[in-house]
Amino acid sequence: MHDIRFIRDNPDAFDKALARRGLPPQAQRLIALDEQRRTKILALETAQARRNAASKEIGEAKKNKDEEKAKGLLGEVGSLKESIPRMEAEEKKASKALDDALAEIPNLPLDEVPDGKDEKDNVEHHRYGAKRDYAFAPKQHFDLGEALSQMDFETAAKLSGARFVVLRKGLARLERALGQFMLDVHTSEPHNYTEVSPPLLVRNEVMFGTAQLPKFSYDQFLGTNFEELDLWIENFLYQIEKGVDQGDLIAYLRKAKADSFVDPNWRWLIPTAEVPLTNLVRESILDEAQLPLRYTACTPCFRAEAGAAGKDTRGMIRQHQFTKVELVSITTPEQSKDEHERMLACAEEVLKKLDLHYRVMTLCAGDMGFASQKTYDIEVWLPGQNMYREISSCSICGEFQARRMNARYRTKEGRAVRHVHTLNGSGVAVGRALIAVMETYQQADGSIAVPEVLQGYMGGMKKIEK
Repeated sequence: MHDIRFIRDNPDAFDKALARRGLPPQAQRLIALDEQRRTKILALETAQARRNAASKEIGEAKKNKDEEKAKGLLGEVGSLKESIPRMEAEEKKASKALDDALAEIPNLPLDEVPDGKDEKDNVEHHRYGAKRDYAFAPKQHFDLGEALSQMDFETAAKLSGARFVVLRKGLARLERALGQFMLDVHTSEPHNYTEVSPPLLVRNEVMFGTAQLPKFSYDQFLGTNFEELDLWIENFLYQIEKGVDQGDLIAYLRKAKADSFVDPNWRWLIPTAEVPLTNLVRESILDEAQLPLRYTACTPCFRAEAGAAGKDTRGMIRQHQFTKVELVSITTPEQSKDEHERMLACAEEVLKKLDLHYRVMTLCAGDMGFASQKTYDIEVWLPGQNMYREISSCSICGEFQARRMNARYRTKEGRAVRHVHTLNGSGVAVGRALIAVMETYQQADGSIAVPEVLQGYMGGMKKIEK
């Protein structure tokens, strides 16, 4: 969420930064909405102040036995009492209009972020390792997994539909081993992240806090129970039975759609552990001495992949359900840029220990995520696909999410209260790490050699074979 005061003071800079994301100017529209809001607030405060003053004047008039004046003041107070609720509703509506508009606008890129429209304009930062040579044509992970009878998409489709997988035996254990290995790396020296086991279902406001809502509701899975769903349906049917005006009913449905049919009691399945981990500090004021806070979690993640029709339809690259180790940092503004580099190094360490070849890309302004100020993507080399694929994304978000969550800290000097900065990154995607290990460590006979650092997690197993 953006600070409207910054936009008022820097309209040209704000629009220029949005243009780097390929967006039209927004400052004047937002400033106009803010003016409407401020006008409503001033009118309301003036009316409330006059009501309070008139109430005191009534007492003075009665004390002075000026019944005529007291009668006039009583009428004025009565009129104000009738108009103030309407003015409060108008102020609330104007404030919501501004908040809704601000909520739809992405974060501004940092100056050092390269210009560009899409992934073709991303800039390579550095590489690690080298592509391996094979005495045979490397296979893709799904061919390897299906040949081992340990990766089953057909049965998963019967259970859940497309973009799901059933893993068995060695591959199931390898996925679990990777998650445990990553957590051990990140919770030990020198990374020292605090391991968290968060809820997988979160409230509407928690998804809003990290900017999954409202703009990206169609990318999410909404979870509820039949009782709550029945209550919503009953309320809708009640609107019809009351004989509500057709226009009002349509407005009701449109609002329901805009809110993604969300009842306050409903829950969302997390698309990433970034959501609960970052919100651990929502609606709180921390002490500066507590910062930085660093959290990690290995969780299932759920994404609708609404915009991925036809993309990566085979294999595990793009699933509705997948496992990921997440890294989240909460810092002061002064710490956040250094923390971003540190987080990237922590994510890289996982791939280095697995001896996987990868490259790091700095995303251009047009390819960054909604909440990001700057993003590094780590792309691992997949020999079966003969291409690099994203396995981690590390982003600095500045105070963008903190404003949505009302997450702040009190400074050591001056005791001022400021918004924290938030950062998040994959440390790394477990499913894609599984793919990378399978394709990188595949053998001529179709078996998969187990990387040395994972053999202890695999009960000493050195090879996955049929």
